[in-house]
Amino acid sequence: MTQYAQTVNVPDYPPREKHPTIFRTFDSLNAGEFMLLINDHDPKPLLYQFMMERQDQFIWKYLEEGPETWKVSIGKK
Repeated sequence: MTQYAQTVNVPDYPPREKHPTIFRTFDSLNAGEFMLLINDHDPKPLLYQFMMERQDQFIWKYLEEGPETWKVSIGKK
């Protein structure tokens, strides 16, 4: 079972702080560490943003895919 260095429960943050908080949390990880992202909708736009801004730096794995909760394991390479 994966140990998570950080957890971000996205609905806890105001809209304009969501993505900056997620990227700040990701950037604080050491190589080989994972964060757990919990959201109330599919964070696919965030995945595309990671692909553009952190290309080849992350591992993305869906753990739960709705309909009410999405959980994603995001690891730092």
